[in-house]
Amino acid sequence: MAFLSRRLQTRAVITCFKSVLLIYTFILWITGVVLLAVGIWGKVSLEDYFFLLNEKVTNVPFVLIGTGTIIFLLGTFGCFATCRASAWMLKLYAMFLTLIFLVQLVSAILGFVFINETKDSFKNNYENALKQYNSTGDYRSNAIDKIQNTLHCCGITDYRDWTDTDYYSENGFPERDADKVNDEGCIEKVMTIIESKVGIVAGISFVIAFCQLFGIYEAYCLSLAITNNPYDIV
Repeated sequence: MAFLSRRLQTRAVITCFKSVLLIYTFILWITGVVLLAVGIWGKVSLEDYFFLLNEKVTNVPFVLIGTGTIIFLLGTFGCFATCRASAWMLKLYAMFLTLIFLVQLVSAILGFVFINETKDSFKNNYENALKQYNSTGDYRSNAIDKIQNTLHCCGITDYRDWTDTDYYSENGFPERDADKVNDEGCIEKVMTIIESKVGIVAGISFVIAFCQLFGIYEAYCLSLAITNNPYDIV
């Protein structure tokens, strides 16, 4: 009777682990979609600014898009491994979750760390873009036009930054009506937007990354229970 009772308890534990892990895997699918959406949102909403930023910052959305896609596919594998109650597949699942956790953690940290470099990088690149500005439609000139029109700003610190450019000496301000030139510079407005959006992206990455620790623990515990009790799989 004691042996039968122990087996029933073991089966109950394994069933509990499987149920919880399946629920977690479903949530993992959702987090994969969220990361994918956040990465795409970050890329689209900050695209004009990325033309004038350093490469380290602009890579963050692509990392999130790739990570989100992998997590979504990994969730499918995790569901299959859990339903099959395969110990080696569950260990592999836990290993992949650990790698994804590290990638997300590094991405989130980079988002916070390199934001401090963003202002100087943007200012230097904006100065160069102003000096090389033309109205023929190159990508940096288009980025400047979109930023100034969207944020209602002009120049870096103020509109007088344009007076040192070749374009100004030949054509004046890019705005057709000189009386409607905005007095405010773009640097502070741009940094406010970038810091808020990068902060959101990095914050979501942190939350999702640490939630994966629970999945790693559950997958490992279930694989261990199955390995130690191969005849009690349900």
